[in-house]
Amino acid sequence: MNKLNVLILGSGGREHAIAWKINQSPILNKLYVAPGNSGTLNTAENLDISIHDYDSIKNCILTKNINLLIIGPEDPLVQGLHDQLDIDKEIPNLIIIGPKKSGAQLEGSKSFAKRFMFKNDIPTANFKSFDINNLNEAQIYLEQSSPPFVIKADGLAAGKGVFICKTLTEATNVVQNIVVNKKFGSAGEKIVIESFLDGIELSVFILTNGQDYKILPTAKDYKRIGENDVGLNTGGMGAISPVPFVDKILMEKIKTKIIEPTLIGLKKENIEYTGFIFFGLIKVGNEPFVIEYNIRLGDPETQVIIPRIKSDLLSLLSAINDKETFKNMEVSIADSAATTVILTSGGYPEEYQKGHPINGLENIRDSIPFHAGLKLENKKYLTNGGRVVAITTLDKNIATAIKKTYHNIEKISFQDMYFRKDIGNDLI
Repeated sequence: MNKLNVLILGSGGREHAIAWKINQSPILNKLYVAPGNSGTLNTAENLDISIHDYDSIKNCILTKNINLLIIGPEDPLVQGLHDQLDIDKEIPNLIIIGPKKSGAQLEGSKSFAKRFMFKNDIPTANFKSFDINNLNEAQIYLEQSSPPFVIKADGLAAGKGVFICKTLTEATNVVQNIVVNKKFGSAGEKIVIESFLDGIELSVFILTNGQDYKILPTAKDYKRIGENDVGLNTGGMGAISPVPFVDKILMEKIKTKIIEPTLIGLKKENIEYTGFIFFGLIKVGNEPFVIEYNIRLGDPETQVIIPRIKSDLLSLLSAINDKETFKNMEVSIADSAATTVILTSGGYPEEYQKGHPINGLENIRDSIPFHAGLKLENKKYLTNGGRVVAITTLDKNIATAIKKTYHNIEKISFQDMYFRKDIGNDLI
């Protein structure tokens, strides 16, 4: 088999973890990440290209003879990057991991996703959509419902567009902030108000070509900034894999009630789909419900699911357009557990400073630091984002893995460094 040239788009901890794994593949020739970060520098060649700069991406694909493209973040997919590349006659036979615009609506529009689930009998919370033109109706709907209320910005809000409001006053303020004050810009032109589901959350990931699918490791992430899940929603403060309460019975329900009806529903709507689907689920009693779809791998979940995949990920991805080969491939998953804890800049997810030197990364043993908001300047690592680095450990169980992770975190320091000290506690 010819060895492959691979391009990964993105610059976060997710992309570093994917690059780390792809770099181990025997069928890899050359790996590029655009724009990448200080971590991908060690496993790939970083290219100074914006994920929204079509001409530069195309030029890179042509000049570097790229065979396979992995689109890490959701935004370029929702904007239709896959479609653009697909109709570009100068780009032949490129394998693209990530759906076209029609499939990307599953994440790009909460109201599209909710309507899709209702149409296809996929278990999810009841909902109503509202915009600036019917805010009075939204207020009446809230007044006639009982709290807590779940309010979501319809569009992409980097994981920060979901609010669980305990009172009517809080809910009214959130609606005002999103729709009228434009807290999330155009992403909040429409909102979804859902009934609250009380349960425990988990994430299930598949790789699919729209016909067949491979289940990847399960994960549970911790979204709130504060310990015991209090405070603002973030892009994720840590994650564990596998999820201990997912037994064969629950996984069978997830497959028959959620994964397979989703793929059947996409087919019914003539939506081609190639790439990852991330099912954000909640277990209510013994039943799984969908909270949301994502059309790419999660961050920080990627940092715990990727190290547990024993199979060659690149072989799997490269076979995705060959229906027969893909169907017959097996995904081997390690029995071990993985944990990750995110070190963030003080003030995140609101205002925070960048440019603080980070010390101690070179002293980490038995854990993997996946870089996110970090940059390398004059051979010195500096903070360069809200979520700075994910410290990931693979070990025999969650308890021992998390202990090693926190032991390694003690070796790291930067100004105003913050992290949650309770990741995984609820599952140990």
